[in-house]
Parts: sequence; structure tokens; C-alpha cells
Amino acid sequence: MTFQLPDVLALSILVSLTFYVLLGGADFGGGVWDLLASGPRKREQRSLVADAIGPVWEANHVWLILVVVLLFTCFPPAFAGLGIVLHIPLTLMLIGIVLRGTAFTFRTYDSKRDDVQRRWGGIFAIASLVTPVLLGVCIGAIASGRVGEAIESAAAGGFAPGTFRATYVTPWLTPFAFAVGALALALFAFLAAVYLTLETDDAALREDFRRRALGAAAAVFVSAVAALALAFVEAPGMGTALVRSWWSIPLHVVTGAAAVSAIVALWTRRYAIARIAAAGQATLILWGWGAAQYPLIVPPEMTIHRAAAPERTLSLVLGALVIGALVLFPSLWYLFAVFKRRETAFVPIDGKSRR
Repeated sequence: MTFQLPDVLALSILVSLTFYVLLGGADFGGGVWDLLASGPRKREQRSLVADAIGPVWEANHVWLILVVVLLFTCFPPAFAGLGIVLHIPLTLMLIGIVLRGTAFTFRTYDSKRDDVQRRWGGIFAIASLVTPVLLGVCIGAIASGRVGEAIESAAAGGFAPGTFRATYVTPWLTPFAFAVGALALALFAFLAAVYLTLETDDAALREDFRRRALGAAAAVFVSAVAALALAFVEAPGMGTALVRSWWSIPLHVVTGAAAVSAIVALWTRRYAIARIAAAGQATLILWGWGAAQYPLIVPPEMTIHRAAAPERTLSLVLGALVIGALVLFPSLWYLFAVFKRRETAFVPIDGKSRR
């Protein structure tokens, strides 16, 4: 099959989603560790999470916005169908994103009384826990083909009494979809814990997050195996592609190598290597989903080319992407260079943090 303009734009969506997972996903994972902070350094753990994500969390959402804009501009039938059939989990996910950001802001600038901090911190942490699960649920529901079947059914027969649950609930309320949601949560928590080991010079805090990263790595493995096993039952097309395609064995080998490298690097306290390996593992997992689904944008029938907008629209969007990238990447590089310089690492002093 020839790689054409619609494929380029679809790949751009996957790349944008990858950046969102690696950057925004780690922010959600930070919220998970905020919720699970414990031990004698509980306050310092939460301060480190807030100090790490505070300067960059809003910028990281640019990737999710780009995914949405590319989808509705370049593949309007897919955007319309997904927005309708998955409106319940997508709405809940949007609420979670808003609540998380709002709570984080109010916790930072509101009264510092313990009861106020607990209230906003609880909302921030719970939203950080639920939102990644909903994102994974949506991806799992799409991969299973049930969302595509509901879209085709609604297009053919329209809305009929008694079909609300079958059209808007059943496609995503499945064990496979929630297994993918659990995988997304574990993966985000893993990325966050690995990243946080490089955000502090305090040896004790590093050890706290090193142990959490190792535990999250085990959770990633268990949830990935569960999702793959359920795929053969509830998403056979996805399951078959992940084990029988020409690229499947190399993909699993490289993904496994990245996972083992991350664990070994954490075990030997080589945190910079662990960060690279963890990011590589997350990227390969996400791209495995994309490869298994290609050339479909919404299984089982809607292909990338069938859902694509007119070529003129795609050409203009691609040009805008190139121009935007020339502005976006230097801006993000400068943002991270300012706020993530090694000499500004978090050091706890008398229970407080500083940059």
C-alpha cells in the first residue's frame, strides 16, 4: 500500500499523541504519586511532584489539542463518530483534565491551611488517577472495533428507542477497554516515577521514587499481559496483528529490551539511562497499537483514506504543521531549558522546596 498524504497526517496524530503520553502522561502520573505519597518524606514527595510539573504542565497539553485539531480537520467522519459514540468517557476525561488543572492551581495559590491543601490536593490526585484510565478506555474501545461497529450501525439505522446503551455505553464498558485503561495508568505512573528521580539531588527522595518506579514497572508488565490476553477475546483483529504481523516479533523484542534496560538502569541507579529507556518503552507500546490498527483509523471498516478530508485541506494542514513546528519545538526547548536545568533540581530545605 502506498504511503500517501492521509497517512502522513494520521502519522502526525500518532506522533502528537506520543508526545502527550511522554510529557502530559508523566504529569498525570505525578498526580498518582501525589495521591500515594507516604512515609516520613510524604510532604517532600508531594512538593517534588508539584515543583516538577508546575512550570510545564499547561504546555504539555498542546499535544492533546493538536491531536483533536488534526482529527476533526483531516478526518472529520472519524472525529464525528468517535465524539458521538464515546461522548460519555470523553466528557468525563475532559472534566478530569479541567478539575486536575484547576485543583493544582488553587492548591498552589490558595490558602496554605492544611484543610484547604487536603481538599485541593485530593481533587488533583483523584482526577490524575481517573483521567488516564478514561484515555486508555477510549483507546481500547476504538481498538476493539466495537466503536466502529456502533458508528456504522448508527449511520445505517439512526437512533432508535432502546439503543442508547448498545450505542453509547456497551462499546467502551468492556474488560479489554478497562485493561487498556489500567495499562495507561501504570505506564503514566512509571514514566512519572522515573522522571522524578532526576528532579532532585536529595538521595532519600530519589530512593523513594526509584522504588516506586520499579513497582510501577511490574504493574506495566502485568497490565500489558492482561490487555494482550483480553485482546484475543474482545479485539481479535488487534490481538492477531500484535502477534502474527511481520513486525510483531521485532516490536516485542525491542519493547522488552527497553523495559529490561529501564529496570536494570533503575536497579543500578543510572537514572538518565532509565529515563530514555522508559520513554522508549512507552513509545513502542503506543506505536504497536498504531501499527496493529493501520490502515484503519476506526476499526473494523473506517480506513484512513476513507475518512480523510479533501486533498486540498490535507495539504494546507500539512503546511501549517511544518510552520507550526518551526515555532513550537524551539519554544518548548527553551521552556524546558529554563525550568529543567540540572542546577535547578529540587532540594528540600526544612520541609520546603526551592528552585
